[in-house]
Amino acid sequence: MTQAARTRPAPIPDAADEDGRAAGYSPEGPTQRSPEHGSPDRDQPAYDLIELLFFAYRDFVADPDRILAEYGFGRAHHRVLHFVDRHPGLTIAELLDILRITKQSLNRVLKELIEQGYIAQRTGTSDRRHRLLTCTPQGRALAQRLAGVQGERVRRALAEVGPALREPAGRFLLAMIEPEERAAVSRLIGGEASAEIPAEIQAEIRAGSPSADGARP
Repeated sequence: MTQAARTRPAPIPDAADEDGRAAGYSPEGPTQRSPEHGSPDRDQPAYDLIELLFFAYRDFVADPDRILAEYGFGRAHHRVLHFVDRHPGLTIAELLDILRITKQSLNRVLKELIEQGYIAQRTGTSDRRHRLLTCTPQGRALAQRLAGVQGERVRRALAEVGPALREPAGRFLLAMIEPEERAAVSRLIGGEASAEIPAEIQAEIRAGSPSADGARP
């Protein structure tokens, strides 16, 4: 994703209140609209989709939040674990490009995950200045436990609306991404790893399955 990095927006720091509840909202309460928002027209925001995305995301992250709380981790830890598990051998620069957070925020989260035995760092083979990130067996177990609960929510939703909607749903979500980023995101989702993975890491990935020791704190 390095080509798109030239046009990407500035990284955003972690929001301290990201996991907090919004004050004053009542699902049963009336929808607030300003007077100038009379009858809907094509220039009006798509409030229904905006709010559905909000509530879908709220519940999508609530499932892993409950698990993360057992470990004293937050959503930033989840994102790092997810992408390192999916793409072993990522460099810190590549992870920053994916997450779009500040280097300071990433360093804080990585330090905790490394010290607690969930992430390992290795020296790059082609460039020894690089630090290649991989999940330990404990880290893989936690990452896959988190992905499991989110995957179950996605499966339930597809079962309700019908599997035929999976492809158009994917196209819709891809279209929400900035046009210049879509090719890189598609490659990443497709499993292409741009980092050089040392042979010993590849062997460990092929031979190892997540350890049961990482399934619970």
